[in-house]
Amino acid sequence: MGESDPLRTLVREIVLAAGMITLLVMAMWAHTGSMPPLVVVESNSMQHDESGEVGTIDAGDLVLVHSPDNRKIITFVEATDPNSNHYEYESLGMEGDVIIYKRNGESESTPIIHRALFKIDVAEVIPAEWDNDTEDYLCSEGVKWNTDQCVISWTVPGSDQINVEEINLIFDGNNTGKYPCSGVAAVHGSVWYSVENFTPSNPGYITLGDNNDCNDDQGVFEFAQGLSSVKSGMIKPVEEDWVIGISGAEIPWLGTVKLMVSGGDSPGVSEVPGLSFVFLIAVIGVVILIPMLIQPVINKILRNSPEMIEAERENAIAKIHSPSEEE
Repeated sequence: MGESDPLRTLVREIVLAAGMITLLVMAMWAHTGSMPPLVVVESNSMQHDESGEVGTIDAGDLVLVHSPDNRKIITFVEATDPNSNHYEYESLGMEGDVIIYKRNGESESTPIIHRALFKIDVAEVIPAEWDNDTEDYLCSEGVKWNTDQCVISWTVPGSDQINVEEINLIFDGNNTGKYPCSGVAAVHGSVWYSVENFTPSNPGYITLGDNNDCNDDQGVFEFAQGLSSVKSGMIKPVEEDWVIGISGAEIPWLGTVKLMVSGGDSPGVSEVPGLSFVFLIAVIGVVILIPMLIQPVINKILRNSPEMIEAERENAIAKIHSPSEEE
């Protein structure tokens, strides 16, 4: 038999590769508290620059997903409030956390990865009244919530909207941070994102893609169209139970490989910045070249090591003193 069995070598290499991948995934799981610990970004709704930008989220990036059970979600409003403990907190290119959530809690819809703009908390509730005709709880005032309660006022943490029946916010840098708008909103004279006389259907987060020009997911802004879910129409404020995770660090470009083979409703690589392909090819090239460059250096170091020199000397002596094989 030769010095090595090719089949055995192949199996060993596969087992080692699988073991390394498993250890890497487990390490990321331990760090994030979430499984899977990574998601691939499919759209350009969070993109800050046409060519892509490291430190922000572009289509084709991988993003670490931290468990919402282990971290508090900090909104844009809280991060821009000078009186908040989270003032000036930034994540992925802007103030506030980026969250991954299910649309209206539906598993059938593609999850969204957008920034938490502000949070709506329940401030005051009154009991709902039982109606014999409809055999259901009804609210004579406020918004029905949790089956038998009526919310009559709301609070937005980090703002002056405390215990209010309707939410009114202007993101012009006075009571909240600055969030400028362009496009359709600017044409109609709305240069700042704003919320006017808004009565929520439920508590939760109002979310917005950094590249969506004030078109928030819930359609709260006057000129926003909002997003829809598969089963229940327009997306509502994101409840805590719908949050899959909080975005952590991004790993640029590598998710493009997955998008190349994606099918179904995925946009594929159509929204991936052009330069991402260049950087992806460069990364693959570097990964291939590194072992080729390192291997000769390692071999040279090993050959010149005292142990290797001594081993070669002993082998030479052994050959000199070994008896000749008889014919």
